[in-house]
Parts: sequence; structure tokens; C-alpha cells
Amino acid sequence: MTQRERPIATLRRAAMLATAACVAVALLGPTPGSAETTGSSPPATRVVRVVAAENFWGSIASQIGGVHARVVSIITNPNTDPHSYEPTTQDARTLADAGFVIENGIGYDPWVPKLLAADDGHPEVLNVGTLLGIAAGGNPHRWYNPSDVQTVVKEIVADYQRLDPADRGYFTQQRIRFDTVALRPYAAALAAIKAGYAGTPVGASESIFSMLAPALGLNLITPASFLKAISEGNDVTAVDRETIDRQIKQHQIRIYVYNRQNVTPDVQSQLKEVKAEHIPTATITETLTPANATYQAWQTRQLLEIHAALATAATRGHR
Repeated sequence: MTQRERPIATLRRAAMLATAACVAVALLGPTPGSAETTGSSPPATRVVRVVAAENFWGSIASQIGGVHARVVSIITNPNTDPHSYEPTTQDARTLADAGFVIENGIGYDPWVPKLLAADDGHPEVLNVGTLLGIAAGGNPHRWYNPSDVQTVVKEIVADYQRLDPADRGYFTQQRIRFDTVALRPYAAALAAIKAGYAGTPVGASESIFSMLAPALGLNLITPASFLKAISEGNDVTAVDRETIDRQIKQHQIRIYVYNRQNVTPDVQSQLKEVKAEHIPTATITETLTPANATYQAWQTRQLLEIHAALATAATRGHR
């Protein structure tokens, strides 16, 4: 190389490095103020900017995306009732920065499409309700249905692969790892309850559990109208109250499962009756508890609590 060619080659290398840096920044996008999940990525790594309305879908998206996704979840406070969540201006800014948005749909987070419509951006949007074919008014708690979760996982992988085709193989491997390693304790807990207590009659406080009970093989006998009323914040009928009172006093249910993020006066009354009758209880929550837990750790812990309640009921001769 001649004296004259050396500075030209140096300039070319500098230009190539600058271009690569610009591509990396463009893929990553601006960082919102309240970032959650995955760790820092190498400067040149392709990164999809993901915003999940709720942290249970955000946890799954983060684990599937790995180093090629930066995930922010909007609803993260375990003390927040997602049904009545009011978005902030920060939420609007966060959504505006997204390249991929995950919303639950089915009336659970109606503020998401409103904020998206008010912005000029055009992110990829995964609406879980639309994906699953659940009509308005259906049960929105699909993250408690193991089969539905698998459908959502498959779609998240497909969306990542569309947004970042160069890393298709990586996302496939992340899904395999999530299913075979991360979800293993969760799957084992599901199987253990189904094997040991299939057909056991149980009661619940709201419709979250009506997504999970069939997967556990449990017979949820609480009136569906009561479960939906509590979940949606509507009035409970006198007929449903009488039915549940009878189920508790006559020990027709072996355990009572309630959402501790939504303990209404009706639920408080039932809990008082349940404890008076020495019927074991177990709790579930609407969102990740604690907020920094993974989806599978949260779900597994709750399943173990349900298993323990069923075991206690069995030792008391209530099975």
C-alpha cells in the first residue's frame, strides 16, 4: 500500500465503523425512562424495542427476546388493578418509542389502542385476544390458561423473526429453552395437581381461576356469573350469594382460591365464612408478584400454594 493509499483506507474503515454504530442505535431506539428487563447488549447487537401493557406478557417477551429485545412493561405494581388502570403521559411516550407492542385486549387494556392511535408510529402490535379469537366480553385472563400461553409464545417468536429476520434461529432457540427449561417446574406443578386431585370441587373469588382450574383438572363449582361480576366490578346477585354460602357451609368446596388484588366486600364475606368452616385457602394475583419475578416463578409459586391447600383439605377429610 502506498503512502497516499494508507489515509484513504483509514478513512474508509472509520466510515464503516460509524455506519455500523448508526445502525445499532437505530435498532435500539431511544431509551424510555422506566426500562425493565433484559441486560445490556453489545453495541452492534440488533435489538427490538418492545412494550408490553402488562408485565406477565412482558416477562415472557423478555425471555424469548433475550439479547435481541429490550422490554418495558407498563403495569408492574402488584397493588394495581389492571382492570381500572389509568395510563400516564409517560406511558404514551413509552408506547411511542416501541417497535413491537403487546396488549392483552378483550377489554382488559383499552387504553393501549387509544394511545397508539394518537401517535404517528406504526409498531408491530400483538393483541392477545385477537390472536386467540376471544370476542369482547370474554374472559381476558388468558395468561392463566397454559394452552393460550403457548399460542402467544409462538406468535411472539414469529413477530420477533419478522422484525429481526437475521436472528430467526436465535429466537427459535430461545423458545425451546423457555419451554423445556424455564417452564419445567411450572409444568411439573400443573401435572402434580392434576394427578393427585383431579375432580376435586373447589371455589374461587373471580374469573381468573376459571382459566386455570380446567388445566389442573379441578371442578370449579362457583357460579360463573359471580366470578365474572367480581372480576368486572359489577354487582353480585342474591341468588349467587346464597349458592356460594351453601357451598361453603355444606363443605361442597374443598379449597377456596381468591385474587388478593381484588378483595371486594363480597369476597371478604366469603373468606370469613371459609375460615369459620376451616376450608383451606390459596391466593393468586392479577400481575407478577413480586414485580421483578419471572412469569414461571410467579405461576409456580401460586401452584405450589394451591397444591398445599388441596393436601391440607385431604388430611382433614374434606376431599
